[in-house]
Parts: sequence; C-alpha cells; structure tokens
Amino acid sequence: MKGLILALVLTLVGGQKQDLEPIFHSGKTYLYGYESFILHRLPGRGLAMAGVRLTCKLEISHVSRGNHLLQIRSPKLEEYNGFWPTDPFTLSSKLTETIAACFSQAFTFEYTAGRVGSIFTPEDCPILCTNLVRGILNVLQITIKKSQNVYELQEDGIEGICQTRYVIQDDSKNNRATISKSKDLTDCQEKAVKNVGMAYLRPCPTCPLKIRNIKGTVMFTYKMKYDHSGALITSATSEQVYQISPFNEPNGAAVMEARQELSLVDIKRTPINAPKTQLQNQGSLRYHFSEELLQMPIPLIQIKNPDLQLTETLWQLVQNNEEGATKEASAKFLQMVQLFRIVTLDQIESLWVQFGNDLPYRRWFLSAICAAGATDTFRFLKQKIHDEKLNIWEAAVTLPLAFHFVTPNKQTLEVASTFLTCPQIQKAPIHRTIVYLGYGSMVNKYCAQTSICPNELLQPLHDLATEATSKGDTKDMALALKAIGNAGEPASIKRILKFLPTFSPAAASLPNRIHADAVLALRKIARKLPAKVREISLQVFMDNTLAPNVRMVACVVLFETKPALPTVTAMASLLLTEPSLQVASFTYSHMKALAAGRIPQLYNVSAACNIAIKLLSPRLDRLSYRYSKVIHVGDYSSEYQAGAIWRVYLMNSPSTVFPSDIITKVRGYYANTAMDIIEVALRSQSLTKLIRKQNIPFAEYDTYKTLKELGKTLLGWKELPPEDPLVSTYIKVWGQEIAFVDIDKDAIQQTIMNLTGSSNWQAVVKKVVAEVQRGISGQWTLPAMVGELRHIVPTVVGVPLELSLCGTALAQAAADVDIQISPPLPDNFRPSQLLETNMDIHADIKPKAYFHIIAMMGINTQYFQSGLEFHAEFSANTTMKFDARINMKEKNLKIETPPCRQEVELAAVRSEVCAISRNMEEVDSEKKSQLLPKGEVPSISDQPFQPSERSSIPGSWKQSNIPSVISKGYQQGSEEAHHHSVGGRFYAHIFCRKFESLGCSACFSLKSRNSAFLRNTYLHKLVGELEAKIVLKPVHTDADIDKIQLEIQAGSKAASKIINVASSGSKEEDETSLYKDIQAKLKKILDIENVFMVANRTRHRRRRVHRTDNTAATDPWAELSAALLSSASSSSTASSAGGKEPRNEYKKDEIRQSRKKRGGSSKSSSRISSGRSSSSSVSSATSKICSSSGEDRSGDRHCNGDSEYSNQQANLPVYKFWFKPADEQGPGRQVLNSSISASSSSANEEGISRAMSQPKFLGDSKPPILAAVLRAFLRAPPMGLQLVLYTDTQPMRSRIQMFVSSITGSSRWKLCADASVINSHKVLGSLKWGEDCQDYQIATQVTTGQFAAYPAMQVKLEWPKVPSTVRTTARWFYSFLPGAAYVLGYSQRQQRGPSRQATLVMALTSPRTCDIVLKIPELTIYNRAIRLPLPFPSSPGTLISTVPSSDQNVFSQATLSITKNLKAHCLVFQNTITTFNGIEFNYSMPANCSHVLVQDCSPELKFLVMMKRLEESADLTAINVRLASHEVDMYVSNGLTQLKINGVQAPTDVPYTSNSDASMLISSEKEGLSLKAPDYGIDKLYYDGHRLEIQVAFWMAGKTCGICGKYDAEKEREYQMPSGYLAKDAVSFGQSWIISEDSCAGVCKLQRKFVKIEKPVAFEKAAAKCFSMEPVLRCVEGCSATRTVPISMGFHCVPVDSPLKLEGQIRLDQKSEDVVSTVSAHTACSCQQQSCRG
Repeated sequence: MKGLILALVLTLVGGQKQDLEPIFHSGKTYLYGYESFILHRLPGRGLAMAGVRLTCKLEISHVSRGNHLLQIRSPKLEEYNGFWPTDPFTLSSKLTETIAACFSQAFTFEYTAGRVGSIFTPEDCPILCTNLVRGILNVLQITIKKSQNVYELQEDGIEGICQTRYVIQDDSKNNRATISKSKDLTDCQEKAVKNVGMAYLRPCPTCPLKIRNIKGTVMFTYKMKYDHSGALITSATSEQVYQISPFNEPNGAAVMEARQELSLVDIKRTPINAPKTQLQNQGSLRYHFSEELLQMPIPLIQIKNPDLQLTETLWQLVQNNEEGATKEASAKFLQMVQLFRIVTLDQIESLWVQFGNDLPYRRWFLSAICAAGATDTFRFLKQKIHDEKLNIWEAAVTLPLAFHFVTPNKQTLEVASTFLTCPQIQKAPIHRTIVYLGYGSMVNKYCAQTSICPNELLQPLHDLATEATSKGDTKDMALALKAIGNAGEPASIKRILKFLPTFSPAAASLPNRIHADAVLALRKIARKLPAKVREISLQVFMDNTLAPNVRMVACVVLFETKPALPTVTAMASLLLTEPSLQVASFTYSHMKALAAGRIPQLYNVSAACNIAIKLLSPRLDRLSYRYSKVIHVGDYSSEYQAGAIWRVYLMNSPSTVFPSDIITKVRGYYANTAMDIIEVALRSQSLTKLIRKQNIPFAEYDTYKTLKELGKTLLGWKELPPEDPLVSTYIKVWGQEIAFVDIDKDAIQQTIMNLTGSSNWQAVVKKVVAEVQRGISGQWTLPAMVGELRHIVPTVVGVPLELSLCGTALAQAAADVDIQISPPLPDNFRPSQLLETNMDIHADIKPKAYFHIIAMMGINTQYFQSGLEFHAEFSANTTMKFDARINMKEKNLKIETPPCRQEVELAAVRSEVCAISRNMEEVDSEKKSQLLPKGEVPSISDQPFQPSERSSIPGSWKQSNIPSVISKGYQQGSEEAHHHSVGGRFYAHIFCRKFESLGCSACFSLKSRNSAFLRNTYLHKLVGELEAKIVLKPVHTDADIDKIQLEIQAGSKAASKIINVASSGSKEEDETSLYKDIQAKLKKILDIENVFMVANRTRHRRRRVHRTDNTAATDPWAELSAALLSSASSSSTASSAGGKEPRNEYKKDEIRQSRKKRGGSSKSSSRISSGRSSSSSVSSATSKICSSSGEDRSGDRHCNGDSEYSNQQANLPVYKFWFKPADEQGPGRQVLNSSISASSSSANEEGISRAMSQPKFLGDSKPPILAAVLRAFLRAPPMGLQLVLYTDTQPMRSRIQMFVSSITGSSRWKLCADASVINSHKVLGSLKWGEDCQDYQIATQVTTGQFAAYPAMQVKLEWPKVPSTVRTTARWFYSFLPGAAYVLGYSQRQQRGPSRQATLVMALTSPRTCDIVLKIPELTIYNRAIRLPLPFPSSPGTLISTVPSSDQNVFSQATLSITKNLKAHCLVFQNTITTFNGIEFNYSMPANCSHVLVQDCSPELKFLVMMKRLEESADLTAINVRLASHEVDMYVSNGLTQLKINGVQAPTDVPYTSNSDASMLISSEKEGLSLKAPDYGIDKLYYDGHRLEIQVAFWMAGKTCGICGKYDAEKEREYQMPSGYLAKDAVSFGQSWIISEDSCAGVCKLQRKFVKIEKPVAFEKAAAKCFSMEPVLRCVEGCSATRTVPISMGFHCVPVDSPLKLEGQIRLDQKSEDVVSTVSAHTACSCQQQSCRG
C-alpha cells in the first residue's frame, strides 16, 4: 500500500504543468535577431508585388520588477518592388538612417507574466518608430493558463482586443514547449481601426462574417525552453494575412502578407545602460494612429516651404489646365489639397492676397480649400464669407463641399457654429439653409466617433426649433427639423415630438408638411435607437386624425427600423379595418416590395412581410393607381454580395388625383454595409390653382355669402383650410440632406430679384437679351474632389495597412459666342418681337470633362509608401465650332461648321494597376512595376501550343479575323491579339467608319492586357492595363472640304430649298415661283420617279397574276401606297435593275409554310396571310371565321359566321383566339369563304405589304412642309444628304411621307418612310431604304377590332428584308425573351409562326384587366387578366357590335376615355345615388326638403348644387344651382323641363351664357338641360327631372362635400356628415345634408335634433343616460311624424345624476362613442296644429 501511495504522489508531481510564462532575469541582456517583412500581391505566379523588410538586433534587459529595457541596434529597411522571387530587396539607405536615428536610444516597457504593459519612448520619437516598437513587443505578448493546454480568450494586442486560441505542446523530457496561438482579426471587441470618409456607410452588425470583404488572421508560434528558474522564448514567428476582395469573390482577393521572426542569439551578463533623458508614456501595446497629417494616396511630397510650394503648384495647375494636360492638373490638384492641410491661416491669407483676384487661380484655390477640410481652411472660408469676398454663387457652391469634406472635431465644430450666426449667412436664405444642414451633418459625423454626443453641439439646432415654434415660422421649423434629422442624435427626440400632434396637441395647428418633416427627422435616429423610433412611428401610423401622407411617411420610417414579425402582423391586422385606403394601399404595396427583396440585411423583415401580405391580399391587392403605392426595383447578387435597390414612394393626397408627395431613393449594398446614395423628394400643394383661371373674385359673389350662411345651419360644418400653391423639394446625397427649397410665388419673385434686381419678368427677358447680344467669352474651370475613403488597420510589423479610394473631377469649358440680332430691338420691345428677327451666331465652344480615381492597398505613411495602386481615368472632349443663322420669320435655320482638321479624342477610359514603392528621403526615385510582366518568360511550359502550319505563316490569324462586312463598302480596321502566357492576355481591336462626305472618320479602339487567364475573376480582369477610346480623325479625299452645312427650311419655301440644292448651290431661286412650276422638277430632283417606277411595275405584275382580287380597286387606300410598302414580290424588277440578290426569298418562305399547313391542298385557302395560316389565328380580312381542328394538322377547316364568333372560341386557350379587325365587320362587306382561288390566297399572304401595295407620292398634290439639307462643300460639286417631309391631313385620314436621299450624283441610296391613318380603326407605317428604297423594308400596322368577345388592338410588325446587323440584334433580343417572360409571370408556348413577322394583341376583358398575346417566330407569349393602372370603360362587344360611324376615331377615344376617368361623376336616378368615389346606395329623399348634393368646400366656396324631391311625384326632382351671382333653378312642369335664372323664367331652347368673369353655359341636351361652368369646377351638369349627373373637374378632388361625397377615393369614409362624423348607414348620411328651413315659412317640416335613449341603459355596470353623437331628423314642433325609418347612431353615455341635459345640447364629437343603437328618424310630417307667431 505504501508503494502504491508513493507511486501516485510521484505521478501527480510529475504531471504538474511547468510554468511557461516567459521571464527575463535581472542582470542579463538577451540578444535576439529580428526580421520582419510585408508583401502586397495578387494570387498567382508571375505577378509583380511590393513590400518592405526590416531587420535589426534586439537587446532586452530586466531592470526592476516589471520594467524592461529594449535597445534596437543596426536597423536596416529594405524595399521590394518586382517579381518574386527573381528580384531582390533593395536597401533604402537614407530611410534606414532616419529610422536608426529614432532607434538610437533605449525604450522602456512593462512586462509581467508574459504581458506587455505601458511603453515609454523618448519625447521626440516619431509615431512610426513607436509603432514599430509595438510590433516587436507584440511578439512577446503571451497569455499562459496553467491548467489548460487548449483554450480561448480575448487578448490584447497591437490590433486591439481580439478572440485568440492557444494550443500548447509540452515536451517535458527536453524541458521545451511549443505554443501556437491564432487570432481572428474580424472578431475583435475593441479593434484598432481608423476610417476616413466612411461616416455615411452603415455597417450591418448582424450580418454573417462570410459576407465581409476584408478578412484577416494572424498566427504565432513560440519555442520555449524552461527550467526551475522560469521559461525563456528561444524563437518566435508570426504570420499575418489580410485578404481584400473588392468584388467579394473567393478567388479574387488581393493579399497582404506580414511575417516576423525573432530568434535568441546570445545571453550576456552586462545590462543595458538606462536612458538618461526622460521618457514619455505612449500607452499600451495597441496601435496608435498618428494625429498628424494623413498622407493621401498620391506621390510623396517633401514639404519644406509649404506656402512657396503651394504657389508653384498653383501656377503649374493653371499652366497644365491651359495646355490641356488634365492628368497632370488632377495630380497637382491633389498635391495642393495635401499642402493646404498643413499650412497656417496666415499663409493661406497671404496666398489669397496673391491669387484671389485672378479668376483662373481663384477657382482652383477655392476648390482646394474646400477639399482640404482642415481647421484653418474652414476658418479661412468663414472669414471670406463674412468679409463678403465671395459672391452669392461662389458661396453656394463652396459651402456644401466645405461642410462635406471638413474633418469633424471640436475646433471645426466651433467654427461651424460661427457660420450659424454670421450676418452675411443670415441675409441669404440659400446660404443659411446650406449652413444649418451642413452643421447637422458635421454633428452626425463627429458623434459617430464618440460614445456620448455633447448636448451643446445640438443646442443651436434645438434653439432654432424653439424660436421657429414661438414665431410660428414654418420655414424655420422645416429647416430645424431637417438639420436635426441630419444630426440623427437620440437627444433630439423630445424636440421632434413637439411637432407631432400624436404627442403634442399644440402641434395640430401646424401644416401637414411640418408633421411629415418631423417624422422623417427620426430616420437617422432609428439607426441608434431602433426600438424607440419604432414605438414612436407606430403610434403616428395608427393615429387616424393625422393626414394620410404623414402616416405614410411614418410607415416608411417604421420599416427602416427593421420591425420584427409581431409588429408587422399588428400593422396588417390594423389595415384590415383601416378607413383610409390611401394609407392601406401604401402600406400593403410597401410590404409587397419588402417581401420581394433579397437583401441579407432585410431577411427578417422580408419574411415578416411575406406573412402579412397573405392576410391583406384579398382586400388590398386590386386597388388602382388612384391610391398610394411603393414602386420597388432592385436586385442583389449573393455570389458577389452586392446589390442595389431603387424605390419610389408615391403618396396621393385626398385633394389630388395625382401623387402629391413623391420620394425616390437609390440605396446600395456592398458586403456588410449599406449606403443611401441619393434621395430626391418632390411635394406639391394646390398646384391646380396655377393651371386655373385666376383673378376671379369668388368672395364678392352672392354664392360665397350664401354658403357662409349655409355653413351655420349645417351643424359642425367648416370649410377646408386655405392652401397656397407650393412646390417643395429636397435632395439627399449619401444620406445627408444638402439642400431643400420651397417654391412659391414669393420664392420665384425673390429669385428674380436676386438675379436681376427687379421682380418684373419682362425686365428679366430684356436683360437676358442684352447680355446675349454682348456675347459670351471666357474659360471656366470647376475642379472638385469627388471623395476620399480610407480604411486603415495595423499590421503585426507595426506599420499600417491602408485601403483607400480618392477621386477628382475636372470640368472645363472655353467659349467664344457672338450673337447679332437684326433688325436691332428697341428699348421697349415686346418678347413677341423676337419671333420676327434674324439671329447670326458665331460660336466656338470647347467643353471637357475629366475624372481620375486612385485606389491603393498597402503601406501609406508620410515616410514611405509600398503597395498596389490602381488608376482609372475617364475623359471626354469635344469642339463645337459653327456659324448659325436663324430667320424666325422665314422659318429657316442654317448651320455651318468646318470639317475635321485634326485628330480629336472624343472620349477615353484608361486604367492600370501597378506595384509602387516610394520613400520621403528619395522622392525622385519612385519604383513602379506593372503587375503583368512586359516580356514573355522563356519557359516552354508556359508557351501555348500552335499547329506548325498556322505558326509558320506570319499574320495568318489576322487574315482569318477580317470581317466580311469590309467588302460591303465599310472602312474597317481590326487588330486582335491573344497571348496566353505569364505576360498576360493581350487584346486589341480597332474599328473605324469613314464618312467621306463629311471629311472625317470615327474610330473605336480597345486595348486590354489583364491577368484573367490566371483566375477568371473580376479583380483579375481589372488588374493590368485597359484603354478604350473614341477618336475622330480627318479623312483626306481628292477634293478638300471647305465647310459642312445643315440647312432646315420649314413652311411654304421648303420646296425651293430642295431645288436650290439640285443646282450648283450658289444660286437662289425666285422665292415667288409657284408650286406648279416646280412640281415636276422636285419629283425629278428627289429621284422619286425611280422609286415609283419599280413599284408600278410590281403592281402591274401583281394585277396580272391575281385577277380575282378586286379589293385593291375598291379600297380608297389602294390608291395611296405601293412604293413605300411594296411586298416581296416586287423583288424581281429591283433585282434586275440594281443587280442585288433576289427579294422574293421572304415570299417563297411564306408560301412554303402556307402549303405545309394546308397539307398540299391549293383549294382550301381563304384570304389569309401565311403568317396567320402557319399559326392558329385566322385572317382579319374575312367576315367569316375559319379554324383548323386540333393543332391545324389535318388541314380541315370549318367556317362560321359572325354570330358564332365567340361561341366557337369559348374553350380555346387565349393564344388560339382570333383577331377580327373592326373595319371588316360591317354588313356591307363582301362575304369571303374558302372557295376563293389559291391565287387570291397567295396575294393575301403578303401581309401588311398587301395593304400598301399602290403608293401615291404626296408631292403630286401637296408641297413639302419641311426640307433639310446636310452637305459638304468641296471644290467639286457638293456631297451630302437631303430630307423632305410631306403631310396630308384630311377629316377622315392623314398621311406623312419622308424621303432622305443623297445629293451626290452617282448615288441612288434613299430612305423612304410613310405613315398613314387609314380610318378610325387602322394605322399603317413603313420604312424602306437602300438603292431606290428597294433593299430593305420594315412595315407595321395598328388595328382595332375584336379578340374573341372582347374589344382589342393588334400591332403587327413585318420585316421582309433587313440588314444582317438587325437580324443579329433581334436574335440577341430573342434570347432574353423567355427568361423575361418567366420572371414577369407570362406563359410561353413553342409554336412556329411566320419567320419575319411579330404580332401583339391586347384585348380589354374588363374595364380594369386585359389579355396580351405576343407571337414571334418560334415562340408565343401570353398572359391573362393583366391589371390596368386606370379603368377603361368598355364592355364585351362595344367596339364590334355595330358598324363604327365615320367620324369615330378609336385612337382619340382611348385618350379621351382615360382622361374622362380622371374626372369624377355623381349620379342620382330615382332613389339610387352614385357618389364621386363610385359608391352606390339607396336613399329616399324626404319630400320638399332641400339636400346639399354637392358644394365647393374649399375656401373659395364657388358653387352649390341642392336637390329636393317634389311632393306631387316621387320620381321627379328639382335642383337649385348657385354660381357666382347666379341662382339657377331646374324643375319639371307639365312634363317639360323648365329653367329659371335668378327667379326669372328663361327659355330652354336658346343657350344661356353668363357675362361674369367666369364662364357658364346652359343649353338643352336630349330630354333635359346641361350646365357647363369649368371655371367654377363643374365640367358638366345634366338634368332631366328623373336623372341628375354631375361631373366636376379633376382639380376639385378632395374639395367637394355633400351627398355626392368628397371625391377623395376614400371609399371607407364615404358617409361623412357635415361635422366630419362618419355615419353608420346611408340614410343617416343623406339626412345629415338636409338644409334646415324656417319651421313656419319653409315647406320642409323636418329639422335635426339631438336625442337620447329613452329606455334605461346600464353602462359600465351603472345606470346611465345616453345622448346621440349627432342630431337625428325630427318633425318641427307642432307636427307629428307620418313616416319614419330606422337608422343607426352612436351615443355618449354619462351617469344618471350627471347635469348633462338634452335641452341646449352641444355637439359631443369630442366625447367618446359608448353605445351604438337604432333610433327612428322622421321622413314625413303632418302639421295640422302647428302654431306660428307672425
């Protein structure tokens, strides 16, 4: 037993873990060798890389307790730039000396139990050296747990506190241990990182780590040796890797590799001498970012004398700009920004004195000041605005840029607060707006960097809100709310709630737009406190007393808080009973948009909305576009973790038909971040006032006074609040509102005043004309820094890894414009006199734009740079030099311009990626390597295999790639090269097109050399060199071109210009020559005879073949058109004349298809085109319908008459329905059947071309209305093109023809276009071009008719012959059609159709739905019941049941029908009433009681329409209309409609017209009278005694009231009483609009009284008495009810002992509705004992 116990004890002692915490013993100095390097590269062999290497010797000595000394000796810094591993590291001697100087003294650090504490350095030690020391000491950081060999913990290091995993392997036999630790650098609690310019990026904390595009890890390996005295680190290595994937591709990532090696060399007994100077505590091991100037990703500048360097740079900038060196100017501009960040305020002032008054220097100076964003530059800008050294436009441009780029800190925020109180800023409203919004943005960026935002920063914004509220200044309220919204701080929530009536009743009097602004101010706060904002916005959304647009805005904010499923379902349940359909429609469509999204950050919201819309779709899925909607377009790529969405919020107001509020925004998603790119909003209010006739004094008319008095009798009625016309708009960039403006009459006048000093618009016109006559000359330059984004993280070596993006833009324009007006305008001229003048314009304009983007990954310090650098450039350049003469009176325009004299680069895109190495000590010795090697690597394994016969023939690949199109007369050069090797893939292509007649050629050049052959990723495609450019070059011809001229002549003199062109061009024809004298000449000049000669020969041949076809002789259209749409059968003549390929290919193809479908039978064809016979559709030219059984395979046809048209197709799928044209359905049409000969069928197979078989040249009877000539003047006769346009407009049909031809004598190329309206049901069009317009042809036809039993429209397109490029494009388009149809939910069917024909049929199956069938070759796409945005009134058979009248035009009727549906109609017929909103109900009016049918409830009170039922007949009614000073009575007497105006009988057979300011017309119509008063808002009123129909203008939406409703589309709130109370039924609603009369003198013996429930009521378990919320109809005192109706009414209950009594009862609309009960309302009274006092 003793032996067993001893063995156990020994085992436990031996199993105890040795203490592995490293220590350094006192009195000893430990010598280590240290080496570290960093390399930046792309994956793949043979690509260039850049990096640095630091080697040195370390001496570490223990001083006392935890204090240790570190001495760095023999440091050496080397740079690497080239191709690994062939190129060596290069020693940077001067930079090594700089580093050695700061390492000359010893450093002190605390080190206890393997953990590094505080670090102490000499006071003058640069931050770079301190961080290098941190990188060295970071290797010594180690945390040992004695009880575990594998463990995880959060460990502090140079990169911050990150998750660290340890694995310990103990070799106790040899007293050695190996420790491995690894860190996930994406999982850090307190990460050392610095972001610049990324305040507007919103990270997603809940997104998975896999979608992050920057991933990093570091691994350490320690070799330890231990004994009884402790453990010693003998060697340590670290390897750090960062992968940066710009496109989130797994294989497309740039790599940063860092490595450290620390090895024990020796241990000495002599300690290190302690430093004699006092050391400064630099904090812990965590990396410290320099507070000094951050070096921009541009070449290093050795700053010695910054103000002198700025002077030189500014001078070089202007010089480079004038010489057109835009790339150099962009680089110098960035250097200037860098220098401005370090100069003092005094130096800036001296530079301003030197250059501020010189305009070319001034623009560069101000742009660089804005982009610098330093405290002194910001202070300088404020001082210049205060001293009024900048004009209003300079300040308006510089202020937004300055506030955007300024670095937010305490100093700049103090300067920004002085902007707010600057008097010069306060004077200009636009500057004041920009400054307040910019200040809010600055606060937002500053508070994003700190955990607590100081309240004093928000105080100026809160003070503005308080002051604006006390003064009632709505403009300042809006400004304060928008600035607070930009700041986005939770401390402002209480201020915002004061502007919302839901939380502050005093805010109810504020305009709705202020309420909306208050809700929108919560959007940015929601990112910090989503739960609080969600609670607020939900309460606002549920508040029915708020305006619909405010609630819709609350819905937007609510969904931006990403609500969970319970909140979304609560909203859905609320919408089921929501009375406002505007709000319900908007919320539902927003849910649908979110449910369809695929954004990872919105997955939870999308899932919740998917559930919610299933609850709501039965009720809200079919609402029209009259209601508010959210339009959503967007996509997200899960593969690349990037996407974008575009949303449009359309918010309709009850007072508008069209959206009153429109908000559109674009948001981008990248990796785990989101950013609002741009947002624009437009709000409108009462804009209809601007389109109406103004200055009508409605308030002075009797109607206005009558309605005022009437309002007193209607309990609770009040007119709508007045609204002034207003347009408000704002723009947000990167989520920050940068400007907004309210445009009203005052704003327009103020703008004119600021521009011209006068508010008179005529003076503005005069001033503009005067300025124009003086000419415009000068050069303008606008440079700007587009952005600067930087993400900096530390590496284990101690130097920063920076990812940066910087962009500049440069816009230039040089102009010299001289304008002369003759005859000279007098001083008091009228603007209309400009139309009688001649203008001579001489212009030389040279606009230019340039963009330069620099991206960098690598080390970027003020001492050295090393990494990968990407440059991208875009340039656009053009020259517009011309002389123009404009003759307004003669309708003539002539423009002359010189030809292309020199090569001009119109546009170019260039990019390159290279590895760079730079250091401050050797600025001029930049090392730069292209990532791809220039030459080939001489390795046979890298060479592509080539067949011997191919490789032995130089240039053979060029011969094989020459396109055949060159032989067709195009001038094209092409160069392509592909090399698959280490050198990369090289591709070059040049395409040129000559325009000899214009003396120039355009070339597109594309050169590319990238590394995509290594890995097929976007990053590797981007790496390398790219150049794409468009160049305009001069072409040398036999005769030099003097000038190019474009002349356009409109009107009666167009023909003369064509004739002048036919002559030498130097003679002028007599302008008075008659058209008859020039008609023959004109036809010969245009060479139209050749065109018509070919067509006529074709026509005669067709007539000889198709002798049984008589349609062409009887159709009036047959006389109009053969040349412009000649069919394929005309090809033989043209082929023989022009030597072209036969043109009957199309016809043969169609005939083959037709015969195949007929099964070889030539006698079974009817008048059907082959296109229709090849499918299941039937010719529209017949009046009998023929079908084929099954799939038309048997060839048997069955024909039925029109009466069986719909029955025959009842069971067919929609794609088999037949279209029947409306103009071929008349009873007078010849009945055609299958007995018609095969030749007739063959003729009809020509499709649309058959319809236009015989042309008519309009020039034979009409002069041209427009002529245009483009010509180049040579020493020989001129060359060019001419255009002539003809129109022929008749009551029943119209036609337009256009001819384009060459004026070069030898060319017969022409273009002929023709479009005709044949009748009210058919439109034809054609386009032909080529030699005599015979080579190529496209034709189209639009026809209305019948599709099954529904009215329909058919659009047919045929292309008998088109160029190969068009066919290629069409095939490319066809490839997308099936997929697009599938995505849109359309059905598809593979069905062979005509090879050169497409047909689209749209059938109206109901007023709100239509069917669509699209037939193209090989494919049929169709869908049914597609929802229309607007109702289209129609019924089955409407367009085809009868023969259309000759004056009926379906195309114009469609437009009128849609317009008509935008207007509201109210109909009263017997006891049925249909309101403006389309609600139909029954209501029997009490006899002799006048009802307010409809009245104007706006503040103008323009009209009133009252109606009453006559006692003698229940079917007859009488109406009274009040308009201005007119009282119009319409009634029926002795069976005739009678009219009284102002009490005087008026004849009904003579129209009555008012003489007041607003027009009114009363006339007889059908059996009654019609009244039209559009200026009052009544488009039409029709009355015949039994029927009354009122149509009001669309601008009266939301402004009417009465029994006809409010015309606001809110159908759920239709029964609204005068007080606003919502009636429970139609009867109580109708009775509420009865006008009370005197109980004795009036004929209506009914009046409205409050009632109470007579029977005992128990309310809340106690006896109560209940009073009606609204008065109920009762007979007047002394009368008894003879007829009653039950109605539902709400009651308010109070305890029985309450003093509230029925007598003197006031309205209880402010009280709660406690009980709903049924009461009796009187509708007829007997008044035999009524007592009245005289």
